[in-house]
Amino acid sequence: MEITVAQRLESLLKLQQIDSKLDEIVKVRGDLPEEVRDLEDEIIGYETRISKFNKEITSLEDEITRNKQAKKDSEKLITKYKEQQMNVRNNREYDAISKEVELQTLEMELADKKSNEANFRINKKKEEIAEVEKTMRDRKKDLDNKKAELNQLTKESEEEEKSLLSEREQAMTHIEERLLKSYQKIRNNAINGLAVVVVKRGACGGCFNSIPPQRQAEIRDKKKIIVCEHCGRIFADVEDIVIPEKVKR
Repeated sequence: MEITVAQRLESLLKLQQIDSKLDEIVKVRGDLPEEVRDLEDEIIGYETRISKFNKEITSLEDEITRNKQAKKDSEKLITKYKEQQMNVRNNREYDAISKEVELQTLEMELADKKSNEANFRINKKKEEIAEVEKTMRDRKKDLDNKKAELNQLTKESEEEEKSLLSEREQAMTHIEERLLKSYQKIRNNAINGLAVVVVKRGACGGCFNSIPPQRQAEIRDKKKIIVCEHCGRIFADVEDIVIPEKVKR
């Protein structure tokens, strides 16, 4: 059975009404979902920084290990050279070995200096980690509070939202994909999320620009899809103005 334009417009208006109710539910949650995402991203950033600091500490500890080994190697060479000095045959050989001992002594001092510098940097990194961890703990508390608040709001509207989403799926079955895409595109560009409106008091229900009587008649006939020439919203119908009867005295 072919779906008429009037039926499409009716389904579009129904879809819009459902989406507007869903928008209201989301609006009640305010900035909480975004705040939760921001806090989660911030915590991930802190965890990344701590991981980076720990890798730097590991690298510095490896450097200290290498320096300690280099110092031990120098100590062994100094012991070896001093033993050789006991068996030299002339002053030239003695002076040459003395220079090697002096060189290895400088290497030991350099290894100690590098180790001390690495230890200083490790301590600074640990202080930075402690600061970041403290900030992260505070942010995690904020995140837990925000999540609890958001979960409470979500729970309160869970059944209504579930019902509306079910109705939304049903309404969409009577609208072809091309029209649905146009509807969603208009919704995304509209500040208030209205893509389908009715003419109220002779004006567009979205942008409030006046609609000529002839155009209103075409909209009321529902023979074709008509959009507002000012804002691009789809017209579903024209709202009839009910004039109250005067009370006879």
